[in-house]
Order: sequence, then C-alpha cells, then structure tokens
Amino acid sequence: MSSGHRPALGRLGEELARLYYEAEGYAVLARRWRVREGELDLVVRRGGDLAFVEVKTRRGDGCGAPAAAVTPRKLQRMRLVARRYLAREGAAGAARLRFDVAAVSLRPDGCGCRLEILPGVS
Repeated sequence: MSSGHRPALGRLGEELARLYYEAEGYAVLARRWRVREGELDLVVRRGGDLAFVEVKTRRGDGCGAPAAAVTPRKLQRMRLVARRYLAREGAAGAARLRFDVAAVSLRPDGCGCRLEILPGVS
C-alpha cells in the first residue's frame, strides 16, 4: 500500500474502534490527542474506567497482525502521552486506568473487516 493511503486507512480503523466503544457504552473523550511526545488515538470512558486506546489497522496480513505493531517501546510512549493527558485534562472520578489495543484487519478485497479489542495491555 502506498504511504498516501495509510492515513486514510488509519482513520478508518479509528472510526471503527470509536463506533465499537460507543456501542459498548463508552464516551469518547478525545480522538487523536497530540502532544510533542506523541498521540493517543482514542481516550474513552465508561463509569470509573478510563482507557487510552492505540488503534492499529492493517489491510490483509502481509505485514503481520495489527496488534503485533504495538511494541513495548510503543506502550512506553503511550504511558508517557497518557501522563501528559492526565496532567492537562484530568481524570476526575476515574478509578481504573488502562491501555487498550484495537486491532483492525481489513480484507484485501475491501469487503469486510475484523475488530479485536485487547483491553489492559501492559
């Protein structure tokens, strides 16, 4: 896939993940929240749970499973950016913080997808 299509593919995956979380009763607090150190794809909340979500989208499996792209280094970066988010936005009433991975696999023919939510990765 050309690099010109990657942003659109990523936005599609983020939209599918957003729809999933909303259907599960989460409020989306932020999308593509950015600071100098990086970006949080989604920040969602349901009751006392606040989740920072990394969305990985792949077309086909030629580049491996989407979740495999979330390396320990990427998780470390997510934790740093989440701390920045909490410092700026707060987390009033949140009893539990977690990091989720939303892995989106699109069929190469464009007819269908699979969404897998991996809650509480560390």
